[in-house]
Amino acid sequence: MFYIGNHLSASKGFAAMGRKEVELGGNTFAFFTRNPRGGRAKEIDPEDVRKFLELTEEYKFGKIVAHAP
Repeated sequence: MFYIGNHLSASKGFAAMGRKEVELGGNTFAFFTRNPRGGRAKEIDPEDVRKFLELTEEYKFGKIVAHAP
């Protein structure tokens, strides 16, 4: 199996990143854990993560890459 993805914005959460990647035709993606120009990482919303994990199962996502700034 091949994994193809994009670098996505995390500003709207994990589930939004997963939906965007599906829309773009990919099955993995990379994102920054926080803005690399400064600032803090967002609080993790457990419900958002649950929705994201459902997407990864449904669309057979590969490993996700998180960039540390």
